[in-house]
Amino acid sequence: MNFIVNNSHTQIQKIEGKYLKNDIPDIAIGDSIRMGLLIQEGNKERIQYAEGVVISKHKAHLNSTITVRKIVQGVGVERVYLIHSPRIQSIQIIRRSKVRRAKLYYLRTRSGKATRLKQRFF
Repeated sequence: MNFIVNNSHTQIQKIEGKYLKNDIPDIAIGDSIRMGLLIQEGNKERIQYAEGVVISKHKAHLNSTITVRKIVQGVGVERVYLIHSPRIQSIQIIRRSKVRRAKLYYLRTRSGKATRLKQRFF
């Protein structure tokens, strides 16, 4: 029984290995990032950039995600991105922050200057 489970697990890893990106920077919680997303409008495609602070990270090999939070017209917006998605063209780390939590969900209740994070120089 273990042979079947192990064999199917290795087959899944082989298939997923084709789709893994290897040019992803080391993203940490609290980083301010800028992502280039491929947007399709009609039959044209363009790159739209989205910026925000990484408030959570979920590691699951090919299904790894990050949650990015930004303020748009005074309203907090969070979006979950698949890191290995073919729709993500580029990820740049703009600023690193010193944090002491694994998830920054407390930023949801804060506004204005209270949402600032202490910068970490790398």
